[in-house]
Amino acid sequence: MISHLRSLAVVATAALAPTTLPAQQPAFTLEQALSASFPEELVAAPTGGAVAWVFNDRGARNIWIAAPPDYQGKPVTTYTGDDGQEIGELQWTPDAKAIVYVRGGGPNGRGETPNPHSLPEGVEQDVWVVAVSGGALRRLGEGSSPAVSPKGDRVAFLRRGQIWWVSLADSAAPQQPIHARGRAGALRWSPDAAALAFVSRRDDHAFIGIYDVAAKTLRFVDPSVDSDVDPVWAPDGKRLAFVRIPAATGTLPFTPERAAQPWSIRVVDVASGAGREVWKADTGRGSAFQGVVTANQLLWTAGDRLVFPWEKDGWTHLYAVPVAGGAAALLTRGAFEVEYVALGADGSSIVYNSNQDDIDRRHVWRVAVAGGAPVALTRGTGLEWAPVITSDGKAVAFFHADARQPPRPAILLGAAAPRDIAPAAIPADFPAAALLEPQQVLFSAADGVTIHGQLFLPKNLKPGERRPAVVFFHGGSRRQMLLGWHYLYYYRNAYALNEYLASQGYVVLSVNYRSGIGYGIEFREALHYGAQGASEFNDVLGAGVYLRSRADVDAARIGLWGGSYGGFLTAMGLARASDLFAAGVDLHGVHDWNIEIRNWVESYDPAKQTDAAKLAYESSPIAYVKDWRSPVLLIHGDDDRNVQFSQTVELAEALRHQGVVVEQLIFPDEIHDFLTHAHWLAVYHAAAEFFERRLRR
Repeated sequence: MISHLRSLAVVATAALAPTTLPAQQPAFTLEQALSASFPEELVAAPTGGAVAWVFNDRGARNIWIAAPPDYQGKPVTTYTGDDGQEIGELQWTPDAKAIVYVRGGGPNGRGETPNPHSLPEGVEQDVWVVAVSGGALRRLGEGSSPAVSPKGDRVAFLRRGQIWWVSLADSAAPQQPIHARGRAGALRWSPDAAALAFVSRRDDHAFIGIYDVAAKTLRFVDPSVDSDVDPVWAPDGKRLAFVRIPAATGTLPFTPERAAQPWSIRVVDVASGAGREVWKADTGRGSAFQGVVTANQLLWTAGDRLVFPWEKDGWTHLYAVPVAGGAAALLTRGAFEVEYVALGADGSSIVYNSNQDDIDRRHVWRVAVAGGAPVALTRGTGLEWAPVITSDGKAVAFFHADARQPPRPAILLGAAAPRDIAPAAIPADFPAAALLEPQQVLFSAADGVTIHGQLFLPKNLKPGERRPAVVFFHGGSRRQMLLGWHYLYYYRNAYALNEYLASQGYVVLSVNYRSGIGYGIEFREALHYGAQGASEFNDVLGAGVYLRSRADVDAARIGLWGGSYGGFLTAMGLARASDLFAAGVDLHGVHDWNIEIRNWVESYDPAKQTDAAKLAYESSPIAYVKDWRSPVLLIHGDDDRNVQFSQTVELAEALRHQGVVVEQLIFPDEIHDFLTHAHWLAVYHAAAEFFERRLRR
């Protein structure tokens, strides 16, 4: 297969006369394209109908709220400056008068907290609380993953894998009520606050623990050799449901998993600790667990039903099963994937976003947990995601965007049209009118698989002109680029650069390569993808051949760019098809799968798994350095926790030995998803300038 792909990559291109482009005067700047505040972490208050979210305004992150009846967004924190400190994990107190949150990033394997400004005094990740009416902030303690007690009297949280808690009623110091083996996670209070359930991860298995607050006792319920995750309490507090994923010690990440030992749902009687299986996945498709974006993968809903995601038909859908047991009822149906999911306060209905009837966009839907046809709440050429139902049941809040207008929060009240609730977050000089509407394109990969992409054509493109072109590959690889501004911060930024490059005269193609989401299990779990053959390289070649065939593209000036998994594909394109791709920008890319796998499976030893290691190496760019001739710009932060910095060190050394032109932009103490706005701008200015020198002159 490798020799076949290589022969396709080096087919001589037709002699095409390049178009010499005059210096482009930007219709807008990168600073303008990235100027809008980015919203995330939308959560509904437990009472009163308000919602809260986080705005990232050019690196200054703050919590905002909007409340009925006017739903006019306002900030409740006042952090300033591009400080590189994240805000997230928002938790309302039961009376909706305060919000508990986390500020700062988590530690790396050495216990080091992200410090992208290299502050000599250091930084730490802390749990805080702020009153929604304003006033002083209170630091609750070092840690993350807060869980507010239903009584509102204390907050449990995690510190270095152990459970701590702290009082909200006074200023007493945090205490560690539980000292236990393993690493704790998924903290879940019982409805009466009498007990705290959690997951105890122990390398190759995981237990569900229940701590009795009054008795100060800890039990691990229904233990097994498997991994028990995602606990959810029954409304009566007497039962607990969770997902059981069978033991699988030999699996490796970044390899296809279309089937596994079937996962199941179990329910425990809290008093006795006895557990029983209420549902089990079928063998074949859907037997390997695939989650959605939600507070918990199991939703205990009205009518004593459990709602959960399942891929029985090859697409991620929602199903419901009675707690007493029985067959699972399909709530959503069709060739689309459910993504963000939220349960209403009364437990009777669910809102979610999916790509139903619009595969390269997102829209919001509502479905009753008792069944019935889902109802579309939004439609059209925009994108809508992350919906929540307000506690009074009168409104649905979500984020939305389109090809020109960036992501922003909105409210849907009754039959009225969605309304922005923080319009001032988009600056007056945001260049919406100057932006393009990308076109949906389908092209054939080198092995015949149909691939979706978004094509950005310059506005001033004249008949007969042949322009330089750039191919973009997203990261993940469990991502999907869309026909508009993206819902994740990293890819919101990537969309901005693609728009900017098109404004500079490039033809830009954004590629949704195999192993990404949005197109079903067989596309996501593509055979031989990643470390098991790099079959996505077929899509890289297909993108290059597609652009080369276009009458408006100069075949001698096609570049590549991408980050993380997209950096891997950029490097693969340059290593195995330098005759097709003239230059590339590789952001923190994977260059050797045998190094990367260790990031996720510490026990992985290539010397003991020789067959897998050989295939992983042959699926890596580092294996083809001898064929690499095109210049590359390597960009990386040296505190990257997703892709080891050593990957870029190793590649740079190997390329220099081959005489390849290597440029670099390195950020000391920066992580994978750059924490500072200034660094994003530096990266994109460097990429644009690199392509200017390598593709336009």
